[in-house]
Amino acid sequence: MSAGLLPLRYAVVGAGMMGVEHIHALKSLPATEVVALCDPHAPSIASALAAVSRSRDRTTANNTPQPRVYDDVESLVADGGFDVAVVATPNFTHRALVEPLMHHGAHLLIEKPLCITTQECRELIAIEHATTRPGRVVWPGLEYRYMAPTSRLLEHARSGVLGTLRMLAIREHRFPFLVKVGDWNRFSKNTGGTLVEKCCHFFDLMRLVLDDEPVRVYASGAQDVNHLDERYDGKQPDILDNAYVIVDFANGARASLDLCMFAEATRNEQELSLVGELGKAEALVTEGIVRLGLRKDGWFQSRDETVAATDVPADVQRHGSHHGSSWREHVAVQRAIREGTPAEVTLHDGLMSVAMGEAAHRSIDLGRAVMMSEILVR
Repeated sequence: MSAGLLPLRYAVVGAGMMGVEHIHALKSLPATEVVALCDPHAPSIASALAAVSRSRDRTTANNTPQPRVYDDVESLVADGGFDVAVVATPNFTHRALVEPLMHHGAHLLIEKPLCITTQECRELIAIEHATTRPGRVVWPGLEYRYMAPTSRLLEHARSGVLGTLRMLAIREHRFPFLVKVGDWNRFSKNTGGTLVEKCCHFFDLMRLVLDDEPVRVYASGAQDVNHLDERYDGKQPDILDNAYVIVDFANGARASLDLCMFAEATRNEQELSLVGELGKAEALVTEGIVRLGLRKDGWFQSRDETVAATDVPADVQRHGSHHGSSWREHVAVQRAIREGTPAEVTLHDGLMSVAMGEAAHRSIDLGRAVMMSEILVR
């Protein structure tokens, strides 16, 4: 263990693709040990155990016990012996699995979305309030905040160099949903719908960058290309594969999302464009470029800055880390735990990212703009 650092023992609940990504990030951090894995799916557990073994320091591997393995969270909680739990299970399980972990008292990192409905998010927030203890960190996993180009864009937004912020446009053109255990992500009832499952990240970024709350959402979307020929127990998947979403904010700023999930033939999976009265900043996430242009410099003048993930360990990047953001998020979580400071990403942030996605789906279903007050009313 690193001298002077509070050692942190982790339980990873959900040992699938994201669980393994978290394991690789955790094993690169000092004074950190994965002591327990919880997942009823044996192949996932096997992959997670292999990830723990591959990530170990060879000089200490023989002295470090293998993580304990559990089929259910109740058995994990009963045994205890962990300080932090990472929840990376299917979306629809979060509400039920997180409750006993909150009662246990451990720090929590809960993968996005916090829950699949706004109401479920409210219920978890109420449980957190009832079970809270001084210094406990409960953190929704909205790691897109920590992508290096996006973080740099946020710095420009907060510096004032762009003046009053007026417009934020986010485009994600990417590949279709990946295959998951049991294909749970093929149906909106399990995910909350594409605009909750996938796009909660972007709704979170809208609120973060514009530093304001949404008041109205209008969306248009459909399932036009992906998964149309798939059947599960005789049922066709119903997840959207493309959408446009426009969000009006209380201060008069506007944001838009352009999502396409059959556009893998592209250069940048994510592009963000932020415009204020004094200039414009862009983040090209895959290329790691941030472009800044100021109106005072004249037409078509801008400068590019390369923003590389040089701080992220190479081994972590080799095993997938969402452009390094998962690792950076864990660094921030551990800083909050060890220093006793509040979570940078709050349960309210988690709720609002779900509520905005829920409003977008309702807008598509009803064919009209939806006021956020319709979603947030108790």
